[in-house]
Amino acid sequence: MSTPAGYFEGMYRGQDDPWHLQERWYEQRKYALTLASLPRPFFRSAFEPGCSVGQLTRLLAARCERLLAADRVASAVETTRRRTADLGQVEVARLAVPEEWPEGRFDLVVLSELLYYFDSTRLDALLSRAVGSLEPGGTLVTVHWNHPVPEHLHTGAQVADRLALEPGLMLRTDHQEDDFVLQTFSKVLPGEAAPASPAAFEGLV
Repeated sequence: MSTPAGYFEGMYRGQDDPWHLQERWYEQRKYALTLASLPRPFFRSAFEPGCSVGQLTRLLAARCERLLAADRVASAVETTRRRTADLGQVEVARLAVPEEWPEGRFDLVVLSELLYYFDSTRLDALLSRAVGSLEPGGTLVTVHWNHPVPEHLHTGAQVADRLALEPGLMLRTDHQEDDFVLQTFSKVLPGEAAPASPAAFEGLV
């Protein structure tokens, strides 16, 4: 991640939920739309990096046989572990993606409110890891706040533009509002027609 670790550690210091994910209607509605965008009722194995305090994790768990949630901040990991202690299918780990990425293949990867923290080099690496770890036909879900924030290196619209250039993905859902962009992609199956690979994108930091 390109945003300094101290920013997140400061946000979580003394607070279990610094972004008020449990309370805000914006978050509740966004999570409902995220779940509604999933193309299947159940998934075998899912990965949710940047899980924060586990609010979305609990909701995703009902749709997953196995769910690995991860965050780089130790206090966020501990909060998520407490909040999901009753969910046997959920594992919570401290990982700093993209450098630390779990072994195995997933049929669902969820990147929610995460990608705008990465500069172009690390964003390229993260997307390559995410797509590489997806099973053929697997689902990638991405959600991004769409307003400038000092700690964000890109807006949601800019991240969506970058995702459109990632080879091996087919866009399935494209929900765009003033506040956020929500998209789902599937990894192309062998023999499935994929979009032509574009030239390298130069528009990100």
